[in-house]
Amino acid sequence: MELFSAFDLNLRRPFWFLISLVFLLLTLLNSRVVLSDPDYLIGLGTYDITGPAADVNMMGYANTDQIASGVHFRLRARAFIAAEPEGNRVVFVNLDACMASQLVTARVIERLKARYGDLYTEKNVAISGIHSHAGPGGYLQYVVYIVTSLGFVRQSFDALVDGIEKCIIQAHENLHPGSIFVNKGEILDAGANRSPSAYLNNPAEERSKYKYDVDTEMTLLKFVDTEWGPVGSFNWFATHGTSMSRTNSLISGDNKGAAARFMEDWFQQNGIGNSYSDESVADGTPRRVSNIIPDMHDNHHELLELAASFQSPSGQPATKILSIAKRVRSALRQADKPGFVSAFCQSNCGDVSPNVLGTFCVDTGLPCDFNHSTCGGKNELCYGRGPGYPDEFESTRIIGERQFRKAVDLFNTASEKLNGKIDHRHSFVDFSQLEVALPKQGGGSDLVKTCPAAMGFAFAAGTTDGPGAFDFKQGDNEGNAFWKLVRNFLKTPGKEQVDCQHPKPILLDTGEMKKPYDWAPSILPIQILRIGQLVILSVPGEFTTMAGRRLREAVKTVLMSSGNSEFNSDIHVVIAGLTNTYSQYVTTFEEYEVQRYEGASTLFGPHTLSAYIQEFKKLATALANGQSVEPGPQPPDLLDKQISLLTPVVMDATPPGVHFGDCSSDVPQNSTFKRGDTVTVVFWSACPRNDLMTEGTFSLVEILQGKESWFPAYDDDDFCLRFKWSRPSKLSTRSQAAIEWRIPQSASPGVYRIRHFGAAKGLLGSISHFTGSSSAFVVT
Repeated sequence: MELFSAFDLNLRRPFWFLISLVFLLLTLLNSRVVLSDPDYLIGLGTYDITGPAADVNMMGYANTDQIASGVHFRLRARAFIAAEPEGNRVVFVNLDACMASQLVTARVIERLKARYGDLYTEKNVAISGIHSHAGPGGYLQYVVYIVTSLGFVRQSFDALVDGIEKCIIQAHENLHPGSIFVNKGEILDAGANRSPSAYLNNPAEERSKYKYDVDTEMTLLKFVDTEWGPVGSFNWFATHGTSMSRTNSLISGDNKGAAARFMEDWFQQNGIGNSYSDESVADGTPRRVSNIIPDMHDNHHELLELAASFQSPSGQPATKILSIAKRVRSALRQADKPGFVSAFCQSNCGDVSPNVLGTFCVDTGLPCDFNHSTCGGKNELCYGRGPGYPDEFESTRIIGERQFRKAVDLFNTASEKLNGKIDHRHSFVDFSQLEVALPKQGGGSDLVKTCPAAMGFAFAAGTTDGPGAFDFKQGDNEGNAFWKLVRNFLKTPGKEQVDCQHPKPILLDTGEMKKPYDWAPSILPIQILRIGQLVILSVPGEFTTMAGRRLREAVKTVLMSSGNSEFNSDIHVVIAGLTNTYSQYVTTFEEYEVQRYEGASTLFGPHTLSAYIQEFKKLATALANGQSVEPGPQPPDLLDKQISLLTPVVMDATPPGVHFGDCSSDVPQNSTFKRGDTVTVVFWSACPRNDLMTEGTFSLVEILQGKESWFPAYDDDDFCLRFKWSRPSKLSTRSQAAIEWRIPQSASPGVYRIRHFGAAKGLLGSISHFTGSSSAFVVT
């Protein structure tokens, strides 16, 4: 018998080998893992950049009343590095922030040079913002961008610089052989043109080339590590980060930040090859806890008895590390493998709004005036409506989910592999008086110039995403005598500047205002990153739909006509908006003539777009021909000149006999809640500026496992949990934190409690961390 078995095994070994091989191939195909020889070294990283959640004006709407007072969900920096094994490399960082900052970029580059030498410089590092209007401001260096934040806010600045540096370090340390795949797809319901009258001023022949008045294409990169499989994705799609309104006071990554969180949680829970399902992010909250903790108790009475044994204790001292360790997605509990990183990057979003239901007058409910976006002549009554109207949180979730769904589809079907060189070109350009050659139809060219920066009257009118005040309106080519008189107290523009900026009536001559230091930028970075057949155009502003189309087409034409066989019809050109610094908007010449908000905010005059196209064509030519480019003039470093009028936190206090972390409003005894209900607990707290809780959390929902072990279920990173901080008056030392949990449909039945983490400042400046817990309650 043994002899027969041995003989039979030898005969059958090739057969079993073939069966095993077929089984392995089928398994890999079913899991949709793309296996291929690695072309690059790839590494991804992410880090918390949530700034001060109290007292600081939010960046974006320039609304002085929009002061941060809590967290909707935390902000992150996400980075990828793509490198040739023995050659060039590029870094792209996506920020859950309104925009990049010249000062932030410069400090990050300084730190990278100190750590890595010339491996990472301003030439091959791009730092881009998603344009959320719900993050703390005060981190840019020019006066006009920090007026509403009462000047420079060091805490906002440091949170960004530290987080960007750490996510790049993480990506560098994760570098490993891998491949990158690219895919494209269309989203029709995540953006609408908010300045259609300006768009219609573009030539009809040009408009006829395009089906829509916004760009509907998403371009996605899929990163596949040879050892770990898929490790991340980055995509570019144009829509504004204005689903959250100008009255929102909770820190939020808006629709793109939400989409990134949805996709990272989707991958964590579903892994490779699973398509989107409504259940996977029902009401914006992935199913995690139900997959980890089985239903331990089916008896409602037993659950109530368990909950009753956990009454709210007094607030307790805590350590800073406790908030980090208790996070649901804490790195302290992750396996020794790279975490999945997903970024939803911004593109040419200048005239694209996520408020896709249209614009309506708040007083009558009727559509706003088409040309001026006014209601009875008043711009402040005209608002765009998001798909979740009137709930801005729901609109944020819906627009985020629409981008997330498409990204999952593109991720799962990506098959085109990037291959070829990695390269980059970068230059600083002074856009304040740049000569631009405009080609003439019959040949030759006309020489024109850009202008020192200036903002028009329609800038003050705002947009339908966030209207301005007073009697300003979009589409204003005249201005009015009263506001010109007010303007002249600051700076009267000269005739040359007025003529150069025509037909823009100048409200603020920012490029020529230098006290106490520069009000607006003039020297800006432009950059091209290349990864094989993908070309990323890093632009320091918000290009409108048609402006972006013209720039992409111009660069693509240069590359394809260069004679370099590496650039053919398969080339993909994407715009990364709000990158490396910020200089407001860029419209087409024709859109500029209409002087809606975007035209009034196009700083360098009617030929701004032509200047960008001219300079990017130079970079593209150099890239295609393997030539170097001049670095250009260095922008100013104004850090030492910054002024801050934001008052510091003096101290925190509680009423006599009350501890920090005590519940001032607990859940009722023997409480039972259903999925879809909202649970609110209020704690005696302290100013969130005392500790940003970086990589930690202010709020936490825990679920009971067994009879005494509490397991973190939801935290600051979850869409369903909101941390709202308040004080009775501006000078009060007392404050409270309300934590609201909207119980998602995906929540497991069980016993829960809500916790709060904070840090209080003593009279002598010492910081003491604390934590508090609600009484337990039942969710059915």
